[in-house]
Amino acid sequence: MRKVGSFLVDWWRLVIPYFRSEDWRYAVPLLVGAIALTFTGVGLEVLFNEWNRRFYDSIENKNEAVFWMEIVTFSWLAAFFILNFVARAVVSPYLLLRWRRWLTRTYLAHWLDSRGYYRIELTRSIDNADQRIAEDLRYLGEYTMQLLLGLLGAVATLGSFLFILWQLSGPLSLSFIGIDATIPGYMAWVALIYAFVGTILANLVGRRLIDLNFRKQRYEANFRFALVRVRENAEGIALYSGEQREADLLNLRFADIFANGWRVLLTQAQLAFYQSGYAQLAIIFPYVVTAPRFFAGAITFGIMTQTASAFGQVQTSLSFFIDNYTSLAELRAVMDRLKGLQAATDQRPATALDVAPQAGRQDVEAEDLTLALPNGQALLRDARIDLPKGRSTLITGASGSGKSTLFRALAGIWPFGHGRVTIPAGARVLFLPQKPYIPIGTLRDAVKYPDEQSTAGDAEIVAALQAAQLGHLAGRLDEEAHWSNTLSGGEQQRLAAARALVFKPDWLFMDEATASLDEPAEAAIYGALKERLPGTTMVSIGHRPTLRQWHEHRLELQRRPGEVGRLVEVPLA
Repeated sequence: MRKVGSFLVDWWRLVIPYFRSEDWRYAVPLLVGAIALTFTGVGLEVLFNEWNRRFYDSIENKNEAVFWMEIVTFSWLAAFFILNFVARAVVSPYLLLRWRRWLTRTYLAHWLDSRGYYRIELTRSIDNADQRIAEDLRYLGEYTMQLLLGLLGAVATLGSFLFILWQLSGPLSLSFIGIDATIPGYMAWVALIYAFVGTILANLVGRRLIDLNFRKQRYEANFRFALVRVRENAEGIALYSGEQREADLLNLRFADIFANGWRVLLTQAQLAFYQSGYAQLAIIFPYVVTAPRFFAGAITFGIMTQTASAFGQVQTSLSFFIDNYTSLAELRAVMDRLKGLQAATDQRPATALDVAPQAGRQDVEAEDLTLALPNGQALLRDARIDLPKGRSTLITGASGSGKSTLFRALAGIWPFGHGRVTIPAGARVLFLPQKPYIPIGTLRDAVKYPDEQSTAGDAEIVAALQAAQLGHLAGRLDEEAHWSNTLSGGEQQRLAAARALVFKPDWLFMDEATASLDEPAEAAIYGALKERLPGTTMVSIGHRPTLRQWHEHRLELQRRPGEVGRLVEVPLA
C-alpha cells in the first residue's frame, strides 16, 4: 500500500504542474473532452449490450420485423461509435502534443538556465540526461493518458455493467452443497472474485518488470551515446586504427541490452501466458455459469448472451491492472528517471562562487577564491587575484595544476569552490576555451555566436575571418554545416579568434586558445587581437614561452601533487 501511495504522490508532482501552467486554457478543456469521450464510449457499450439481448431474442423467436428494426438500430449505434472513436483519436493526441511541448520547454529551461547540464557532466550523477528529456517526457504523457483514461473507462464500465449483471444473474441457491441460503446477483460476485484473484496473481508474475524497464531505458541510452561518440570522434579512431576496440566496446554495451532484453522477454512471456489464459477462460466462464438456468428455461438465449457480455465488460474493467501491468511498470521507470533528472539538476554544492558585476569598478578581482575538484580535492585556497584593466596577464603552470579550473571559476561556471569574483558593471566579457563550441548552422551565425543581437555586417565578419587567417571561408557565410566536423582543430581556434574580433569584448579570457596553432599562426592571431581590439584586456592561460611577448604581467599557478596550489607573480622573461 505504501508503494501505491508513493507512486501516486510522484505521479501527481510530475503531472499536475502542466494543468496549472499558462497552457491550462487548452490543457483542461482537452482533458475534460478526452474524459467525456471515454464516458460516452462506455455509454455506447451499455447501449450495445442492451441491443445484444433484443437482437438475439429476435433470432430465437424468429421475429423478422424486430430483427430488421434492430439492424437499423445497430447502424445508428455504429455511426455514433465511429464518430466517438475518431474524436478520441484527435483530442487525446493533441493534448499529448501540447503537453510534451510544455514539458520539453520546462525541463530544457531548468536543465540549461541553472547550468544543471554542466554539473551533471562534471559529477556524472545521472546517465543520459538528453534521453530523459527526449524520450521519457514523451512516455510520461503517453502512459499517463493511456492509464488515466483507461482507469476512468474501467470505473465507468464497472459501475454500469455491474448493475446490469446484478439484475440479470438473479439469485443462486446453495442447496446443491447442502446450505439453505441464496446469493443475490451471484454473477456480479463471481466477476469480482475472478478479477481480484487475477490481479493478485498478475502482480506476483509481473512486478519484476519495473526494475527491468528502468534498466532497459538506461542500457539503450548508453548504447546510443556510444554510437554518437564513435561518429563524433571518427577521425581520431581512424588514426589510431581503433575500430576493433570500439567494436568491442559497442558490443559490450549491446550485451547489456541483450541480457536485460532476454530477462524482460522471459518475464513478459510469463505475464502474457497468464494474461492470455485468464482472458480465454473469461470468454467461456459466464456461459458455463449461466448454462444451467438457460437449459432449465429460466432465461432466454438473449439474456444468456447479454449476461455473458456484461460479465465480460465487468471482468475487463476489473482486470484493468492485469491488462496494463506492463504500461504501469514502464511508467514507474519513466517517473524514476525524470525524478532523478530533477534531483541531479537541483543538486548544488553547499558552497559556490559568487560572480557579480560592480558599478564603478574598472578591474576584475577575485577574493577568498577556493577551488576543488569534484572529488573534493583542494586546488587553491583563499587566493586573491587582481587583473587590472589595460594590463594583459598570462597565467602559466604545470599540466594538471588547475589552470583550466581557474579559467572556469573566473567564468563563474565552476561549482566546486567558493569566493567572490567581481567584474565591472556592463563590461562585455568573452571566454575562449581550448576547444571552442561551434553551433550547427551558418558560418555567419557561428562567427557571431554567442551574441544573438550582434549587428555586425558581412563585411565586418569577412574582415575578421581574414584577420584570423580564414579568408578562404569568406564566401561560405550562408552555408549551413556541422562546422566542428568540417574544420580542423586549428581552424576552429582561428574561428574563435574571429568571433572575438566581431564581439569586441572589454575582457577576453583565453585558455590554451591557440594551442592547436603553430607559432607563426599564433603570433598572427595575437597580433590581430592586439591591433584590432586596443581597448580589450586579455588574460591568457598557456604553456608556450612565445605567449609572453604578448602580455605585460605573468602569474604562475604552482602546485605539487596532493598539495594545495598557490598563485605567484613571476617575471615574464
